[in-house]
Amino acid sequence: MISISRTRSNFEREPLTAPFGFKGGYLSEIWQSTVLMESTSGHMGLGLGTQSTLWSDAQVFLGNDEAAGNSLMYLLTAYALREAQEIPFANPIELLERLLPLTYKYGQRITGNRDLRLTFALNALVALDNAAWQLYCRETGISGFDDMVPEEIRPALSYRHTELASIPLMSYGVPLEDITGAMDDGYFFLKIKIGSDPDKDGDQEKMLQWDKERLTAIHAAAGSREIPYTEDGHIPYYLDANGRYQDKDTLMRLLDHAEKIGALERIMIVEEPFPEDYRVDVSDIPARLAADESAHSDRDALERIEMGYGAIALKPIAKTMSMSLKIAKIAHDRNIPCFCADLTVNPILVDWNKNVAARLAPLPGMKIGVLETNGHQNYRNWERMRSYHPCFGASWTQTDRGLFKVDDDFYARSGGILEPSEHYLTLVR
Repeated sequence: MISISRTRSNFEREPLTAPFGFKGGYLSEIWQSTVLMESTSGHMGLGLGTQSTLWSDAQVFLGNDEAAGNSLMYLLTAYALREAQEIPFANPIELLERLLPLTYKYGQRITGNRDLRLTFALNALVALDNAAWQLYCRETGISGFDDMVPEEIRPALSYRHTELASIPLMSYGVPLEDITGAMDDGYFFLKIKIGSDPDKDGDQEKMLQWDKERLTAIHAAAGSREIPYTEDGHIPYYLDANGRYQDKDTLMRLLDHAEKIGALERIMIVEEPFPEDYRVDVSDIPARLAADESAHSDRDALERIEMGYGAIALKPIAKTMSMSLKIAKIAHDRNIPCFCADLTVNPILVDWNKNVAARLAPLPGMKIGVLETNGHQNYRNWERMRSYHPCFGASWTQTDRGLFKVDDDFYARSGGILEPSEHYLTLVR
């Protein structure tokens, strides 16, 4: 059993280039949390987390000033670290299972929100969980990601891609010329935010009309381009609604429009279209729906699969690696494809995601794997943040014509995730 003797934590505030909007709110900065865990045997684990109060619980974000919401999440991290010192564990998954209910209850108390979303607690635990995985590998002599994954979960991560499509995010404010420019630069898998609230009045009809016009414009720009990475040779679309569509009828009207303009067959994924409490069978919807925020845990993921959802967005960088591995197993056992989505995380966390993405089977219709990453689009100091990576300069840390080339060096070094970053280490020493 591993016992924690000492912990420390800190954070950095990273500004964004422009306000980043979704779910009716806007981010101006993102806090990067850092956690150090030391065991009684003298080993160390360093973990990073990227906080997103808006993504994990919009009610907490909108009910507080931006810094106050971030502070609440950071308090959960600090609380969980104190509790971890009292919990010997055999592996990080076991530690998470002990800490999550405690941290969630603490979060309910300090936010004053009895309906706090579980993802708020999970997001707060990412840095701790990553530190626990580093520590676990040092304690057990494990040197690579493949050996780190529990044996019963390895079948879900048995693929070995050599290329991953790098998926940029086209949020509400990204102009069409920038989307066209991204495609000219080689990006070929577009994540498109839908569910805009153009007049900030919650009107679903205005939202639908905005989304129709947005999809029409993007399809006109992308529709004729040909690529070698999909079965049909066309650029795929990944629509992300963040729960903004209130019912199936409204979504069907968008998909009917997509069919009229010839875009329906290009829509590979519609992610999280409905509010989390809208529990209806979706198997009759003519697009592959993916669960993201609503699949907090493996239990929630199973519920969504039984409702007819045809894919699961894995987020080791938002829901912890431990929970994501459990979700991956649930999905694999039921032949449901998974993919890795971003949280606008820092460059090191991109590779925590990439280790999973590189080992997932391709999405239906794709010839290669996929990985969403949009930090380069949104962080003001992205290039400086890249220099904090323990494998800074490695070719697989950068996108080349819309691709991550994940070579033997990437697999041999596990994307650098088991190596401490000197920059972040200085924050907690």
